[in-house]
Amino acid sequence: MSTDHERCRELAHPDIVNFSVSVFIVIGILVSYLPQHYKIIARRSSRGLSPLFVLLGTVSGTASIANILTLPESTRDMGCCQEIGSFPCAAALLGIAQIGVQWSCFFFIMLLFLIFFPRNADHPEEQDTSLPTWKEAVVVLAVSLAFFVFAFIGSVIFVYPAHAHVRGWANFLGLLGAALAAIQYIPQIIMTWRLKETGSLSVPMMCIQTPGSFVFAASLAVRLGPAGWSAWGLFILTGCLQGCLLALSLGYMWRDRKAAKAAKAAKAANGQGANNVPLSNGDSEQTPLLGGES
Repeated sequence: MSTDHERCRELAHPDIVNFSVSVFIVIGILVSYLPQHYKIIARRSSRGLSPLFVLLGTVSGTASIANILTLPESTRDMGCCQEIGSFPCAAALLGIAQIGVQWSCFFFIMLLFLIFFPRNADHPEEQDTSLPTWKEAVVVLAVSLAFFVFAFIGSVIFVYPAHAHVRGWANFLGLLGAALAAIQYIPQIIMTWRLKETGSLSVPMMCIQTPGSFVFAASLAVRLGPAGWSAWGLFILTGCLQGCLLALSLGYMWRDRKAAKAAKAAKAANGQGANNVPLSNGDSEQTPLLGGES
């Protein structure tokens, strides 16, 4: 109890610099996901997003939020809110808020992926067999919700009846979340390479998150040192995979812009208005809306 009391006294006097940095990270996480939410809604299509990418990201986020909520250190800090003021309490829980915002944002991506999933209900024979099917999208939702229920029930059991093993449960969730986060971009890289276009994948989101992964890895490396390689090494791996996906997407965007300019120039040379220029398969963000979703 004395250790807990000392921890509460420490939290009662938060460091303003650390508080400011933590708030900046929370806002940065939220802002980084907004372009992806907007792009899916604006296009009214989730074409181009890999179901496995969405599933791994959602399950990883669920495991991470369950991990931080069940860690003894987190529950101890939450218990200190009864002894310290509102501002120190908010500062103490910013780490939980960071994970919570990230989980909420990716869970919303999963919902948008399902809501705006492109379907050819009227012409099923026109369905591109290389694209994900509606059944796969439903499986993503089902598995995501099933894991959420599993993590919730398991956390309740280990926090209360089996409290002696709660750290083992939290460590399991943390390792699972880290492992899934490390590989979640691989299926999206494959999907983007197969489609030869970005589709509904947000390039601005990756532009924010890719350098963010390396910055976060550097901050962890400074704080934990070489011995903490398992923590900051994960973010380096994630940043590298995000960087590969970003480079691939930028290459396709550059290709499409060149093709669009060439098409407009050809039409202008033939004396036709640029407004009548047809779009190629990868020319526009609207391609899936006009073709694949009819």
